[in-house]
Amino acid sequence: MVPRGGGGQGGRVGLRVKAAARERAQQVLERCRALGFAAAGVCAAEPSRFAGQYQAWIERGEHGTMAYMGKNVDVRLDVRLMIEGARSVVMVADQYALRGDVEDERRAGFGRVARYARGDDYHDVIKKRLHALCDELAAAHPGEQFRAFVDTAPVLERELAARCGIGWQGKHTLTINPALGSYLLLGGIVTTMELEPPPQQAVVTDHCGTCTRCIDACPTQAIRPYGVNATRCISYLTIEYRGEIRQEFHRAMGDWIFGCDICQEVCPHNSARREQRGGVHPAYAVKRTGFDLLEVLGWTEEDRRAAFKGSSMKRAKLEMMKRNAAIAAENVGPKMTEQRRGAGGGCQAE
Repeated sequence: MVPRGGGGQGGRVGLRVKAAARERAQQVLERCRALGFAAAGVCAAEPSRFAGQYQAWIERGEHGTMAYMGKNVDVRLDVRLMIEGARSVVMVADQYALRGDVEDERRAGFGRVARYARGDDYHDVIKKRLHALCDELAAAHPGEQFRAFVDTAPVLERELAARCGIGWQGKHTLTINPALGSYLLLGGIVTTMELEPPPQQAVVTDHCGTCTRCIDACPTQAIRPYGVNATRCISYLTIEYRGEIRQEFHRAMGDWIFGCDICQEVCPHNSARREQRGGVHPAYAVKRTGFDLLEVLGWTEEDRRAAFKGSSMKRAKLEMMKRNAAIAAENVGPKMTEQRRGAGGGCQAE
């Protein structure tokens, strides 16, 4: 008799197919590590489990002026539509800052930029390696299709990262890896090739517990548990929004002129007390932590391009940066003037 649950030749064939898919996945993940990614995983290409929540977020208008978030929703909610015959997804993560990197040296008269934008443009850094991996896999597996994505395709990357064992989606909606923290940048590949998660791939569980530090610390009250109203988020206001920022948000923006890290700075999983593993990819070595506000206010378009060359900050237009700098100057103005006078017109650390 054939044991319940399968057996015989058909069952053995199925086991061999699964074992081969697992071996392929192991090889892919080894290549990801060799390419310098801090974390990687695989999962089946399946529809999103958060379709209702995403559609409700769009209907409430919490995506603001990011009209692209409301387009290609069918693809965004089902990664299988990215390429015909999609069966699997590979997700990778780069670490751009270490745990414990939660406090900046504040300089009088300078506006801060988010940590992810302080080095080279992550789109280029990640996509270059993913394209190389796609080329390798296409050569090794003729007939299979591969499509890389880094933040610009209609994909719910953070959900896929969780399904691939990279980390859970925290209450601030960012990906948190238990060994690395949340200073992570994501990318991935959708493929027709069947991949089976290897036994050592982590199964992600949520470790936010009862903590609400990110929610409590957000100066604009943009965060609720596992949701963000983008129209109140400093990152959205300084990077995505091109209009006049409402007065009610000015003081809350502090000295941030491109992005914001507050919800990550207060996260216990980014604490220096936790064991530090992994390392920052060299491409994210800090080239800038901020810009002189008075200089930004006097920038020309050529100045902006020169300052943002090779950076993900280049998406912020000149008028947006001047707007952001003007608001930051309002917030730090008196202290900026006082300290600059004390330094004989120069800048000094606070």
